[in-house]
Order: sequence, then C-alpha cells, then structure tokens
Amino acid sequence: MNDVAACEGEFTVRHKLGLHARPAGRFVALASRFQAEIEVARAGEPGETVNGRSVLSLLSLAAAFGTRLRLRASGADAERAVAALGQILEQPIEGDGG
Repeated sequence: MNDVAACEGEFTVRHKLGLHARPAGRFVALASRFQAEIEVARAGEPGETVNGRSVLSLLSLAAAFGTRLRLRASGADAERAVAALGQILEQPIEGDGG
C-alpha cells in the first residue's frame, strides 16, 4: 500500500490577465518550497497534466481569467501546498493590473 499523502483541489484563475508569466513565476517559486510533487491541469477537461514547478509548463495551459485548474500534490506537505498554491490562483496580484 502507498503511504504517500495526496491532496487535490480546484481553483479559478482570478488574475484579469490569466496565468501569465508573473503569476506563473510566483506559483513556481512557492511550489519549489514544498516537498510535495505538484501537478496542474485544466479542471473537468481531458488533457495534459503539467509539472507545477515549471513556468513553461504552466504557461502551456493557456489559463485565461476564469479558467478552472485542478491542483494535485503528493508528499508530506501536500495539503499545505494545494492550499497555498490555490491562493495564488484565486487572488489577483497587487499592483499588476489584476
């Protein structure tokens, strides 16, 4: 049996310009602080799942304002990772036109 903790959540991109380079960079910087492996995909759509520690992979999702994304983390701090990363997606960036 696998004892690795896993957590999943769905969040809406709230930055008016979508998940562009700056919020993707913030997401990756925060994701790198967690031990958990982070995966991101469009919620409710079949398609690719990308590495949450790669800016280019996140940008490939082309997540515009209002896009629902599914975050999945597995590892010791998976629950904290999903909660913290979900906040980045759902809060506009101060002073960045969001």
